[in-house]
Amino acid sequence: MTDLKLTVLCGTNRPGARSRLVSKRLMERYEAFEGVQVRLMDLADLPVELAAPESFANKPPGFAPFVEQIQESDAVHVVSPEYNGGYPGILKLFIDPRPFPESLEKRPVAFTGVAAGRFGALRPIEQLQAIFGYRNAHIYPERIFIAGAADALDERGEVIDDFVRGLVDQQVSGFVEFARKLKG
Repeated sequence: MTDLKLTVLCGTNRPGARSRLVSKRLMERYEAFEGVQVRLMDLADLPVELAAPESFANKPPGFAPFVEQIQESDAVHVVSPEYNGGYPGILKLFIDPRPFPESLEKRPVAFTGVAAGRFGALRPIEQLQAIFGYRNAHIYPERIFIAGAADALDERGEVIDDFVRGLVDQQVSGFVEFARKLKG
């Protein structure tokens, strides 16, 4: 029986992104919880037509599954890299055309940052918290920042450091509990 539908959102379309690997490892962790159904949403699959000026008035048909998956999810876990001190443009392109306010309103959201730098995508995660908060999402306060991603992750995207891996596990279990409580 599924009591929690969760989407892990890979917030980049960059080929070979470490954020995608981390997203897949998070999915494995969520799948270990009884009653949790988890799906990956990879922004590499967004329709390119979404960037066309006419998409403001008429969303491309290929965008509908992205809207529906979030609408059907009880909770969303966003994994974002840091590009030039911010989150990727493709993530903004995903957020802006979503229905307002219902697409994120009262939906629990967790954040994990992945970056080559030593702050582990702190800036983009704080920016995303502000945007998702503006959209009335319930922000889970335990964020994870994976710094020095080239050395912090193995080839599968698993965190090498025991302490940080423990933080990731704590975030996942805490977020499941948080989302279940908010769902009722």
